[in-house]
Amino acid sequence: MPKTPAAAADSASITISRAGALRLRDGHVWVYRSDIVSAEGVQPGSLVSVQDERGKFLGTALYSSSSQIAVRMLSREKVDDLQSLLRERIQAAVTYRKQVVSDTDAYRVIFSEADFLPGLIVDRYNDLLSLQVLTQAMDTDSARQPVISELTQQLKPAAIAERVDPRIRELEQLPPRTSGLIFGDQSGDQGAQKKTSTIFTMNGVRFHYDALEGQKTGAFLDQRENYAAATRYMRGEALDAFCYQGGFALHLALRCSSVIGVDSSRPALEIADQNAILNGREIEWIEANAFDLLRDYADSKRQFDSIVLDPPAFAKSKRTLDTALRGYKELNLRALKMLRPGGTLVTCSCSFHVTPNAFMEVVAQAARDARKTLRLLENRAQAKDHPMLLGVPETAYLKCLIFNVSN
Repeated sequence: MPKTPAAAADSASITISRAGALRLRDGHVWVYRSDIVSAEGVQPGSLVSVQDERGKFLGTALYSSSSQIAVRMLSREKVDDLQSLLRERIQAAVTYRKQVVSDTDAYRVIFSEADFLPGLIVDRYNDLLSLQVLTQAMDTDSARQPVISELTQQLKPAAIAERVDPRIRELEQLPPRTSGLIFGDQSGDQGAQKKTSTIFTMNGVRFHYDALEGQKTGAFLDQRENYAAATRYMRGEALDAFCYQGGFALHLALRCSSVIGVDSSRPALEIADQNAILNGREIEWIEANAFDLLRDYADSKRQFDSIVLDPPAFAKSKRTLDTALRGYKELNLRALKMLRPGGTLVTCSCSFHVTPNAFMEVVAQAARDARKTLRLLENRAQAKDHPMLLGVPETAYLKCLIFNVSN
């Protein structure tokens, strides 16, 4: 975690247990509520000084009065000017993206803890920014004002939209808020049409984007580099399961003779079709449960040369891990049965609780059951604009495996 100039500590102070202190010293940035020994003068969303039971100062953090993650560390040093710190961290995040992002005007600008701005997510789609606030501290006026101001100054967007997750606001005991624009319009005139949509480009492929529609903050930017990687190996007849708005399918269409995209969401498929038209591509979109369709295809011995599996997170908690692993195995088994010799399988998991080793083993089990031999072409993760912070495993969540498949 970057250090900041020493300053007088905030008056609010939290003492944490030995276990909590060890977790911080190992590089993590979270302290759970069960590890708090005492909290003096602490208000919801406040800047706090953190110390161990011997009174040793450990750093400055943001406090939540409702989350099980009660403390999110900001710095190992003392901090009293939160607004200046937020501006510096945003500047650093923008600089980092200039180093690692290419071939796109859409990327994650701020990735919460991985950019040392816990509780803040910001995505860029061409001239629009999408912002999401996840914690009490980031929802305070003293945090929101410098964040919006610095993003505007650094990136000069036409508009900034805030995407609100009502469940998160309820868990953080925050007042209700609706999704909407928090900066910008098309003309500056009162009552003018607000700009909420644009067209962005990834790897030469164009996409429609609406800041106030769709899933979470928009397209799956974390797959951007994986889209390009998959395109290098795909050929022939291709199937993109769980296609959403067509990220993989549109990239496959650059190389494959035919592409089918499958998703259970009609609105997502409607946007996917608009994206296909935008790129001059013909793709067959099927509204269906991907599990059921793959079972039907496998039973009827339907064959493909290339298959992408990019499902939503199956394991949203440790309690559902076993069920998730069974789901991943079944999904990959069906896909492997449908691949012609020499075909390509791209299989993904965005479930943090499914470790890379566990996911690889699930695919290996599916291959054994399908009597297929897999050669690993690439073992990939999320795009570099979604950085993985060493010591904080929660920031490393996406697995993307690309295999050559033979009998």
